[in-house]
Amino acid sequence: MAAMQPGNQPSGGDGGGAEAEAFVPRGGPQGLRRRTGLASVNSSPRSARAGDGRRTTFREDVGHAAAETYLVTGLAFTLLGYLGVGYRWISQLMALLLYAVLLMPGFIKVGYYYFFSSQVCRSVVYGDQPRNRLDLYIPKDHSKSCPVVAFVTGGAWIIGYKAWGALLGRRLAERGILVACIDYRNFPQGTISDMVSDASEAISFICDNAVFFGGDPNKIYLMGQSAGAHIAACALLEQAAKESKGDHTSWNVAQIKAYFGLSGGYNVQNLVDHFHERGLYRSIFLSIMEGEESLPHFSPEIVAKKSSADAIALLPQIVLMHGTADYSIPSSASETFADVLKQAGGKVKLELYEGKTHTDVFLQDPLRGGRDQLVEDVISVIHADDADAREKDALAPIPERLVYEWQIKLARQISPF
Repeated sequence: MAAMQPGNQPSGGDGGGAEAEAFVPRGGPQGLRRRTGLASVNSSPRSARAGDGRRTTFREDVGHAAAETYLVTGLAFTLLGYLGVGYRWISQLMALLLYAVLLMPGFIKVGYYYFFSSQVCRSVVYGDQPRNRLDLYIPKDHSKSCPVVAFVTGGAWIIGYKAWGALLGRRLAERGILVACIDYRNFPQGTISDMVSDASEAISFICDNAVFFGGDPNKIYLMGQSAGAHIAACALLEQAAKESKGDHTSWNVAQIKAYFGLSGGYNVQNLVDHFHERGLYRSIFLSIMEGEESLPHFSPEIVAKKSSADAIALLPQIVLMHGTADYSIPSSASETFADVLKQAGGKVKLELYEGKTHTDVFLQDPLRGGRDQLVEDVISVIHADDADAREKDALAPIPERLVYEWQIKLARQISPF
């Protein structure tokens, strides 16, 4: 990876709002559809556009953020009732706070882009449940339809949020790829079946509406990170199983060109003890997964073993990506899942990043600037059949450094993940 040298100074950059046109969906916002029927994005006060079709103001966004903060605070107190006050939980929380402080300069710059870039369309409503929203990161070049990545963020099934995908969304949008970062109900607001249902509904919305945002409906990719990789894999395998039985579905597996699973855990039955040792206690994890008896059902690895040949044949190319020094979810989780899928007849590619931790590949490395290996690997799959896009990739500007090297190295040592 051609990262900038450790001594390089981080650049402030700009949010892109000054030079980028405000994006208007093709056909106008009134063309957007939800699974429950035709619906305008501007028909809801909860959407990313106001009633007259304009973008919401920063003040309105702050009001929405305050409302969500109130909701999350209430859920946090409920969660504390499950967690109790244990040494491991407190130590993990303190490590997380220190980690965030060290990387704060980069988070502020990404946050500025998130709130002020006209290439970001925030909080588009995709369903009727709480937190059924997604953020869109839209390429500046609207001259032709672009590939679409539906991204399910991680967060240990508890602290997931769509804005966690802002850095990835920015990097891919800069390379001509539209990214939809999906929010979903977290525990204790919902359990795993709610999360999978939300993800599936968001995928349906993206498949139905990609064209209105300039996306190519024939080039839709599904990606998830950590818990999001698990949730997305559950949704994909559930969909394949339904289709193989002839059940009615709102989207088709054939609409997904490839699945990218980053640092995911695909056999939760085997990870219960591991998570307990890491501070995600057995009692709360089993509550998230709806009891011990539900673990096989929500373990994509076990589901794949039991799936029919017809269901496996429906799956798109599966690309599993994992750091070998990941202690949150061991890389063996991706290796084993890859072996199971291969034995079942699936199309699988495994990418292991030597010496990389759970957060290296998703946060620390992109914050360093330079060519990021994960982003390049994702783009190489998406642009494999597009010679023009590959030529542009070779000439693409080098991303700026966002955080000093010493801060990144110290944050890596402190990271609770």
